[in-house]
Amino acid sequence: MNAEAMRSEKRAVARNSVFAAVGITALKFAVGVSTGSLGILSEALHSSLDLIAAVITLLSIRVSDKPADADHTYGHGKFENFSAFLETGLLLATCLWIIWEAVRRLLGRLPFHVEPTLAAFLVMFVSIGVDFWRSRALKRIADRYNSQALAADALHFSTDIYSSAVVILGLGLVLVGRYFELNWLRQADSVAALAVAGVVMWVSSRLARQTIDALLDAAPSDVRARLIDQVSAVEGVLEVDRARIRRAGPRYFADLSIGLSRNVTFQRSGQVVAAVTDAVRRVLPDADVVVHSIPRASGRESIFDRIRAVATRSNLNVHDISVQDLGGRLHVEQHLELDENLLLKQAHDVVTRLEAEIQEEVPETSSILTHIENEPSTIETGAPVVSEPALEKRLKRIATEFPEVIDTHELIFKRIRDRLYFSCHCTLSDEMPLTRVHDVMTELEIRFKQEAPELFRVLIHPEPQTDNRR
Repeated sequence: MNAEAMRSEKRAVARNSVFAAVGITALKFAVGVSTGSLGILSEALHSSLDLIAAVITLLSIRVSDKPADADHTYGHGKFENFSAFLETGLLLATCLWIIWEAVRRLLGRLPFHVEPTLAAFLVMFVSIGVDFWRSRALKRIADRYNSQALAADALHFSTDIYSSAVVILGLGLVLVGRYFELNWLRQADSVAALAVAGVVMWVSSRLARQTIDALLDAAPSDVRARLIDQVSAVEGVLEVDRARIRRAGPRYFADLSIGLSRNVTFQRSGQVVAAVTDAVRRVLPDADVVVHSIPRASGRESIFDRIRAVATRSNLNVHDISVQDLGGRLHVEQHLELDENLLLKQAHDVVTRLEAEIQEEVPETSSILTHIENEPSTIETGAPVVSEPALEKRLKRIATEFPEVIDTHELIFKRIRDRLYFSCHCTLSDEMPLTRVHDVMTELEIRFKQEAPELFRVLIHPEPQTDNRR
């Protein structure tokens, strides 16, 4: 359902609640004055305050549904929480008046006469029916759109059903006392009024907790713990450093800081953040989520991971890292890709700084040797596939010298800038360890270049026997 349909439905149910409150309040006041029943008058006053609350709710719905703007970057949802807070104050004022009047009557300081009439009973029963109808309607829409203002109204009117029933009971006892000449039962109406006040105070306390929590940005009970559990289960998340939740009207806002391995790529970081956002929304549907990722050194980092982390911190790409233990001293060899447009002096300065940072962060290394490679940024042009049948036959024969190579296929020659490029696919056993695969391919590349020195670049693609697509 789109936003406009949601706003229309919320406003419609709020308007219907206002119209119902006007009718019920007028009837209760009329009957309360005519019968002298404090119970009905307390209900009338309660309903009049409910009318004010319903109007406030309607206004709050109209304001809170406005989209965020430059002055209200979190939107206007807090207006709903504020309106619910006002309703709480109105309910408490109702309680004080009802209790004051009831105590004065019970102590005999206020003369009164209660006249239970058929109209009084009819009005109260009608009130119960109307309150049942509108509380159901309000709760349905409140649950659908997570509206605290509508939920507050629904709670009001659902408890009004019980308070109206108490008033009916009080009037009935007054009528019974008159019929059987039991004068003490004439106080039943005042007692019923006190019971109504008790119900209202109970409702007020619940609303007060909810609205104050919302206004003070208190996280809902257990939600933060469940949210952290969900996020911690996301693959790649090392820790949840911070989790903050706030509510503005029907919308929740979640702000999290998560620890990720410092070696993850920027793209992988984005994928983890997206997964964390989905995890948060499993706990808080449709929440506005902000995730801040913090690089962390994991406890399982190897020396290779630590070296890569230093390079990544400077936005550099190292590969083919080799670490040798030479008599208890670790020697590191690595390849570093740098912009092909750099001058040698500039490139060497970058390497010098990187090696110093690696030795500072990985002090167990005694020496580092870096091979500088140019990072291509130019698309090379050249002739398409060229035919070299004699050379192809010689290279296939070389491949047969290696027992691990099951077959060689898709041999391709290209000539680029008068240099001969060669690539091929080699089939190997599925169970061969990757380290051995690399060794075999390196040895085969060396043999190809020994056999054909005219080859400028050789690229060999290893593939498992079960994936041979020839």
